[in-house]
Amino acid sequence: MRATTRATRSNIVLRAARPGECAALSALCLRSKGWWGYDAAFLEACRRELMIAETDIGDRLRVAAVGGNVAGIVQIARDDGDWHVWKLFVDPPFIGSGVGGALMLWALDAARQNGATRLVIEADPGAASFYRRFGAIDAGTVPSGSIPGRSLPLLTLDL
Repeated sequence: MRATTRATRSNIVLRAARPGECAALSALCLRSKGWWGYDAAFLEACRRELMIAETDIGDRLRVAAVGGNVAGIVQIARDDGDWHVWKLFVDPPFIGSGVGGALMLWALDAARQNGATRLVIEADPGAASFYRRFGAIDAGTVPSGSIPGRSLPLLTLDL
């Protein structure tokens, strides 16, 4: 069993990503993905897809901090007319602490403010139930962008 760092709604601070944080945020994404038990080869195959670039920093990427420590990130974007949750990752010590929920609520609000009527989510199989708790429904599967032959749950969430 992994230890969870205590977080409460009152001590989770959502903020913009800062220039120069991309390497640390990318490493967080990989640690979070690894929490599901994937081996080093799998994570290496996912590395490119999980990277945060300087061009990602903007009003559609949020960082969650707890006690000054970066605890998670979320990124939304519009693609082909639909709004997507591209990334939502929580650092393993903060999984189960409310950080993911705070990030998801921000994503829902930000998407609505940008005129979205639904969000599309390509989820890790282990994370699909997290999105379902917010009202996302299964809409099929999509091929993984990193692992040939692997499919991911496709979820949609009406706003």
